[in-house]
Parts: sequence; C-alpha cells; structure tokens
Amino acid sequence: MDILQAIVYGVVEGATEFIPVSSTAHIYLVPYVFGWEKPATEFTAIIQLGAIIAVVLYFWKDLSGAAVAWVRSFMGGPKDTVEVKTGWAVVIATAIISIVGLALHNYIEGPFRSLWVIGSSLIIMGLIMVFAEKRATLSRGADSVSNRDGVLIGLWQCIALIPGMSRSGSTISGALLDGFDRTSAARLSFLMSVPAIALAGAYEGVKEIKHLKEANLVAPTFVATIASFVVGYACIRWLMGFIQRRGVVPFVGYRIALGIFVLFMCGTGRWDPNPESKLTNTAPSEVASNTELPTPNFHRNVSQKVASSR
Repeated sequence: MDILQAIVYGVVEGATEFIPVSSTAHIYLVPYVFGWEKPATEFTAIIQLGAIIAVVLYFWKDLSGAAVAWVRSFMGGPKDTVEVKTGWAVVIATAIISIVGLALHNYIEGPFRSLWVIGSSLIIMGLIMVFAEKRATLSRGADSVSNRDGVLIGLWQCIALIPGMSRSGSTISGALLDGFDRTSAARLSFLMSVPAIALAGAYEGVKEIKHLKEANLVAPTFVATIASFVVGYACIRWLMGFIQRRGVVPFVGYRIALGIFVLFMCGTGRWDPNPESKLTNTAPSEVASNTELPTPNFHRNVSQKVASSR
C-alpha cells in the first residue's frame, strides 16, 4: 500500500464513521472501485482510532465529566447525576457489544463480509432510519439518560456488527425510537462509540504491530489514521448541526442507491461478492505460494490468481 492509498482509506474512514452510511461498507468497497488489493484487517481497525480521537476532542467536556463522575460515584460521590447516568449508559452499551462481538466474531469476519450482506444491509438500515424518524417523539433530552437506555441503545449498536448496517445509523435510530431528540441521539451515539471502537483498534494494534512492520504498513497506517482524524473531526462538527435540522432521512436515498448498485454489480457478475472464499477453498500448497490477498475488483481476478499459483 502506498501513501496515496492510505490517505484515501483515511478520508473514507473519517468521512463515513459518523455519517450514518456505514464506514465498514465503504472501506470494503474501496478495493472494488479502484481495483486495489484488500487492506489488512488490522489496518482498517487501527485507522478508526483517528476518528475516535476526533470524537474525544469534540466531546471532551462530556466524556471527561462522565468518566470522572462515574469513578467518583464508587468513592462516595453522587450517584444520580446526569454525568454518572451517562457513564453507566456508555459502560453498559460497551459491555453488550463486546460480548456479542466476541460471540459472533467468526461470522463478522467471515460470512457477514459478503457483498450480498453489505448491499442488503445498506438498504435495510436505510428503511429502519426512515421508520425511526417517523416514529420519533423527540421528547427526551440527554439529561434523561438511564441504564435502560444503555441496554436498548447497546443492543441497537450490536446491529452494526453486520457490515453495511452502520453503527451511527443503528444507535441514532435506536435513540430516536427511545424518545430522544435528534441532538441528544447523535450525542449518545458518538459517546457510546468511543470505548468499543477504541478497544477494537488498540487490541488490533497491540496484536498485529509485528505484522504491520513486516508488511511495511506502519507508515501507511499512521498517515491513514491522521487523515481519519482530520476528516472525522470536520464531519462531526458538520453532522451535529445537520442532524438537528434535517435528521437522518437525507442519508437514506444514498444508502438505498448504493445498496442497489452493490447488489446489481454482484448479480451481474461484475464484482465477486466473496473473493476471500476462493483462497479458503484453494489447496494449502496453492495458498502457500500465493499469500497475497486477491484484488476484489472483478470475479475473474481471483480465478486468475489461483490459476497462476499452480
């Protein structure tokens, strides 16, 4: 991966992590659009940290206040303040998605990565977002958050484990259906994203730092993370005002159009929805002589790579 590709991945990650269009789907589609090799899983996990740093800086007062109040509540401090309740909601939501994520890990990194799943998920979540906006009462503010909200929004966040669904789309929709106004729904969505994504990125960074060095991905990963931070911060500033005025419905048309396009490209054979499965079904000797991940641009590329390794 060269630096230009790293910048593209960072910009895509930062732009789509918080806008409810699914960053996972867009990162996964980049190689199909440009004909590049699929990036390493640890690379895509780590560059999310740039977007998370942007959230932390933007919501520093809220995050630090909730964290400090939550810790103090165990040491004799008040237990019923808004900050403590927000802290508990974030902790509960993080625990739920962590448990579900570990339980479904093999599916998340396997069958769920199919373009059939991604294309369908883009459409389905778009419809859910419309339903959430239609049913939203917008009667609650962020000061009414409770443990129950942590459970409900945490469960909604688990839907985002399916690529294409969108973490922000699912959590904002869940918060709207739970009665929160748009600004509070977006705020809770962003706050709840910090621990889950930060833990995933840190885990991959520690576990795969050796591989990143061996694959000469340290510099591209750093550049992509910086790009993710810059673009992510700009998107948060813009999105908070936009959602307050317009809600999430304006993103639905794009989601559905992209989902239909992805399904069309797969259905007509222009894109292979499961390129990695070709290598999974290849003989061990063939895999050993062809360790490079296939370029998922067109389905014929995979067969050509496998054939050339014989």
